[in-house]
Amino acid sequence: MITNNMITLGFSPCPNDTFIFEAMLHGRVDTEGLEFEPVIEDVEALNRRAFAGELDATKLSYHAYAHLTDKYVLLDAGSALGNQCGPLLIAKRPLTLEEVNRARIAIPGKMTTANFLLSLAYPLASNKYEVVFSEVEKAVLSGEADAGLIIHENRFTYEQKGLVKVMDLGDHWETTTGMPIPLGGIVVRRDLPLDIQQKINRVLRCSVAYAFAHPEEVMPYVRAHAQEMEDAVMQAHIQLYVSPYTEDLGERGRAAVEHMFQVAQEKGVLKELNKDIFIR
Repeated sequence: MITNNMITLGFSPCPNDTFIFEAMLHGRVDTEGLEFEPVIEDVEALNRRAFAGELDATKLSYHAYAHLTDKYVLLDAGSALGNQCGPLLIAKRPLTLEEVNRARIAIPGKMTTANFLLSLAYPLASNKYEVVFSEVEKAVLSGEADAGLIIHENRFTYEQKGLVKVMDLGDHWETTTGMPIPLGGIVVRRDLPLDIQQKINRVLRCSVAYAFAHPEEVMPYVRAHAQEMEDAVMQAHIQLYVSPYTEDLGERGRAAVEHMFQVAQEKGVLKELNKDIFIR
């Protein structure tokens, strides 16, 4: 629980996250009396922290959130959700369906939305193992994995390393559902007072709007966490994952999230939800 209006806030070091949170962390917008203690970790590590209930607010894979609706509620602000921004299945060479089904696949985490989308496209591909998302390309190049599931900025670098795309799993989702891709969202603990939940949502929405309006002010923070990433890759990353849905999910964004959860229930990987998943 929060003390002295201090909110523990989990997010990844990826440019889209640092871009949207910079203004609220550095007093560029009105935080309505709240203070935020950043906890910066890989998204799968944040997923694990959320399952343990360790954070007041956190970035979370939508796949993970589907299993945590009893503990957390989804904000309208902060989501990575859009079109043509999904994960990619890559390998050293093109693979047939049968080869993918037999392949040893490096994934960035069991509870990532990327893994959920992989299971939809290749339900018989079960020989998977987890690595940190930034190590997936290396696993494929070394031969440790036959294929890899890449997310974040790796989609901009795999071709330079001689790897090829086997399938764009986001494109597969959009083609089969007609919906934008819900990748990750920002959630807050359900046991926080409703007014605190709503404050966090408003503050984050203002932070996203500020970043859109003043990118030059927030970029030094983005660069500081981007792990030697080139500016062009950072900018491409932000443009891909930060969209109008990030400021506010809106009706279509909410519909996309609900549809993903419905598909998960139909596939038998998620029980029927007994709570409203969106903030009031």
